[in-house]
Amino acid sequence: MTDDVITVEPSEDVVFAFEKLMKHRISALPVIEDDELVGIVTASDLGHNLILDNYELGTTVGEVMVKDVATVEPSETLADAIEKMNEYADDGIINQLVVVKDGKMMGIISDGDIIRALRDI
Repeated sequence: MTDDVITVEPSEDVVFAFEKLMKHRISALPVIEDDELVGIVTASDLGHNLILDNYELGTTVGEVMVKDVATVEPSETLADAIEKMNEYADDGIINQLVVVKDGKMMGIISDGDIIRALRDI
């Protein structure tokens, strides 16, 4: 799990969010408002829509974020995390789960984190 997570606020511009994703070479940004997880945006979604010019000037993250975020509790097992990724995969590819406890984001676990953990077993 990565606990030093780069995030974005709903009021931020989608272009700024995409630049942040590219700068840090990450695939998703949890959207945080008042210390609460309210959504997520991905590099593939933002990049695709920016290329197709689907966003009007000034479009904010809050307008386009996915609100049904795939999450996992810190107490859940690796098997639980894999199962949740499979459950959410019905709606598309899920590369990460946000780790949440009592509504607060604790970190993020990526498919790469899971692969590394399985390799070490």
